[in-house]
Amino acid sequence: MDPIAEGLLKAARPELGYREKGGQYTKFGTWYADLVQDPQYRNAPWCDMFITWAAHKAGLQEYVGQFAWTPSHAAWFIQQGAWSLKPEPGALVFYDWKGGKSYKGIDHVGIVEKVAGSKIHTIEANVDKVWLKRKVRDTDKVVGYGLPRLVKEHPTLIEVRPSDQPLEPFSVQAHVPPAMTRESPFDVLGTPQALLAAMVLTTVVVSFRVAGRSRGSGRHRRELVPWVSPAPAPPPHVTASRPTLAPPPHVTAARTAPAPPPHVTAARLTSSPRGPVPALPPRARTTTPAPPGVPRTRVPADEARSRAQAERAHLPLERSGERAPAAPVAPHPFTPPGGTARRRRPYEAATGK
Repeated sequence: MDPIAEGLLKAARPELGYREKGGQYTKFGTWYADLVQDPQYRNAPWCDMFITWAAHKAGLQEYVGQFAWTPSHAAWFIQQGAWSLKPEPGALVFYDWKGGKSYKGIDHVGIVEKVAGSKIHTIEANVDKVWLKRKVRDTDKVVGYGLPRLVKEHPTLIEVRPSDQPLEPFSVQAHVPPAMTRESPFDVLGTPQALLAAMVLTTVVVSFRVAGRSRGSGRHRRELVPWVSPAPAPPPHVTASRPTLAPPPHVTAARTAPAPPPHVTAARLTSSPRGPVPALPPRARTTTPAPPGVPRTRVPADEARSRAQAERAHLPLERSGERAPAAPVAPHPFTPPGGTARRRRPYEAATGK
């Protein structure tokens, strides 16, 4: 193990088990805020500020760098020509939790303590939300490794300065392997434009689905009535050959309603619920001449009056003008001889007495 890696790990190991305070305050954030004269770092994410603190404590800050933002720290190693895809003890390991391979998407950083096959053992700060502890990780989320020993080997060094943004444009392509510079086409999916397009598309699809259901519900749809073509009119020669038959005389006579009696007509004309009805002028009398050889008889006035009264009362009348005798009334079945009718008791109906 080279002296730089050994010195960095020696300064970091005593801090294992450190836990951040309430409000994300840590001693490493407070120290870095005082170093750069910026209080916003007092409660900022502190994984990279811990490495800067350990490098200052070991006197290796010129080879490790002093940064708080991990993409800037990785870009500094790339510019120094100290970037590698192979892990080794003392190297700084940079992660992208989304699996990207561009330094612009780096989320986290730690120190490689040892390598065991396909796994790496690291010392990392701000893990499991609040701890500084050892971790054993796979390399599928690793973007690359920064090697402090390669920074020392270069005769000319770029100024080491703290920064919360990436260094200004520089030629990174000469130091980054082709696999590292090629961005994934899926990186576009995380842009605000892609999210906005997805929201608009989802809204349109849902609107069409709702509109389709309302049209297909059948609540306001008119029922389809089958078209029935009108029957064609018969030709003229067929119409002419169909004679119109008149009803027989007895049917015509049955359909004719008989006229009401004279006294009923007079009663209807002289009385009305709406008031008195004006009297109509008398009709002219028509006398039917008697057949020749038959003498005419005149009906006396009192006999004619009696007949009229009999017709009104619907009672039989003799030629003499007197009323017919009334039919005798049968005695009540329960009337005793020589007495009045009495009410039959219930027990009499059962005994027949």
